[in-house]
Amino acid sequence: AVAQAVLGFHCEARWLRFAHAHLHGMFPYLPQRPAYNKRLRAALPLVKRAIRSLAADTDLWLDDVWIVDSTPVECARSRETVKRSDLAGWANYGYCRSHSRFYWGLKLHLVCTPAGLPVTWALADPKIDERQVLAALIDDEPHLAAARPGLLILADKGYIAADLDRFLTARGIHLLRPSYRNRGTPQPAEALLKTVRQLIESVNDTLKGQLDLEQHGGRTIEGVGVRVAQRILAMTCAIWHNRTIGAPITRSLTAYDH
Repeated sequence: AVAQAVLGFHCEARWLRFAHAHLHGMFPYLPQRPAYNKRLRAALPLVKRAIRSLAADTDLWLDDVWIVDSTPVECARSRETVKRSDLAGWANYGYCRSHSRFYWGLKLHLVCTPAGLPVTWALADPKIDERQVLAALIDDEPHLAAARPGLLILADKGYIAADLDRFLTARGIHLLRPSYRNRGTPQPAEALLKTVRQLIESVNDTLKGQLDLEQHGGRTIEGVGVRVAQRILAMTCAIWHNRTIGAPITRSLTAYDH
């Protein structure tokens, strides 16, 4: 599954043809497409555990600075596809401010270190407030923040809310995000957020530009979930291996995409 994502095979049929032709020596038994699809969907809990195990095995895991952001995961374009989609009730219409476009699908909420190492993540209805999703992610695994005293989370203006500030402060977490113009006194460290924005955009570019996140091909809740997790695992594997061998660029996939 990781090799499929890294090598850019978002079509399972093409990936299995390639694997049968070139990887048979490494994998003596390769299932046909229906069995592969079924096994991949069933492997979602295993993929999540692999992401966490590899991330925790790097020196980046205990970084006390996190970056949080959300990005669209489109699931359909035509009205007919939306009507008959099995994702109805989970996916919804949303608006992407970065590209000034509406879409139908989900939002990927990703919390990562400045190097791009995934800490935790969630897929959610794009109409759900991203501040609520962040709070839910923190509450779902409170030990992650507890293991990092003085944790600093960097975010954009979408995370401005007094309730969220109080929620995080009560858990010993400081949130740094831009202030609205002409509203309050800007924090001294806000100048760093432009650099941080570039970091999170580069992480999204890795997922979308190199790992084809928006070409996931999932049509069910389980299918979309495991295909997004598959790409996050591929990025985590690359970071883990690059740190292990001392590669100069932590998140580079160039050595693995051919």
